[in-house]
Order: sequence, then structure tokens, then C-alpha cells
Amino acid sequence: MSNRHLARTVAMQSLYEWDFNGRKSNTLTDITKKNLVSLAPGLADQDFVLKLAKGVEEKQDEIDKTITGYAPEWPLDQITVVDRNVLRIGIFELSLDTAIPPKVAINEAIELAKSFGGASSGKFVNGVLGSIYKDMVSQNHPKVAADTSGDKKEENIKEDPPKADNK
Repeated sequence: MSNRHLARTVAMQSLYEWDFNGRKSNTLTDITKKNLVSLAPGLADQDFVLKLAKGVEEKQDEIDKTITGYAPEWPLDQITVVDRNVLRIGIFELSLDTAIPPKVAINEAIELAKSFGGASSGKFVNGVLGSIYKDMVSQNHPKVAADTSGDKKEENIKEDPPKADNK
């Protein structure tokens, strides 16, 4: 498991615990720090975990409106706690964090959903994030334009299969 994938796993588990326990203010950072010690001792990228959890917390209202807009048939409180928090991370990284390429954000969220969610979680997360990405493309979102450069620096990114005319 790459450092970034492990970091996202810790962030998701921290957000899950925070959400499950009623999203009490000022507890997410404490939960995240505790989980870093117990789930990922020695993780080199602890700041990334804290940034991700804090970013989701700070933008939660905006992120939740996005989830509601792209999954209107699923009221937020009816989406499982795992799927809801995987989507929060995915949307934060996809549309609000300029450092993460969109395709990496989507792929990582799908992998988290498959690992921690139910049988259809990966498809659900893929559908929601894919729709958001499609709208970002149609609106010429600056992050999408930057993503088309082909520069894939993120660890654990799945490369597109080579085309027949590539050697």
C-alpha cells in the first residue's frame, strides 16, 4: 500500500469515526492523530492525512451539497457512513484540492469504497465522482485542463492501457 493510499485510509477511518459519533467540533483532529498512531505509526506523510481530514471538515457543507446534487435519489443520511465519507474525500480531492489530479482522486476514492464499503459502493462512488468530473470537463474547470497534461506524479495511479499504435 502506498503512503498516500494509507494516508487516505487513515483520513477516511477518522472521518467515519467523527461522522458516526455526531461530528462534534474540535474532535476530528484528535481522532485523526489517534488513528495515525494506531493505524499508521511512522507514516511519512502525516501532514497529508491531517490536511485531508481538516479540508473535508472545513468544506463539509459545500461537499454535502455536491453529494446531494449528484445523488438526489439518496438523501445524505441514507448513504452509508463509509460511502458518505469516501465521497467527501473524493469530492474534496477532485474539485477543491488543487494538488491532486482528478483521475487520481476518483481512482483512490473508488479503491477506498471497494475496500471498506458494501458490494456496490465502488460503483456508487464511481458514478457520483464520474458525473462531477464530466461536468468539470464540460465547464472547462481549470483543474481538468491541468490534468490533461499527462503528468501523473501520484503514487499508486493506474496507468491507462497502451493504445495499439503506441510502441
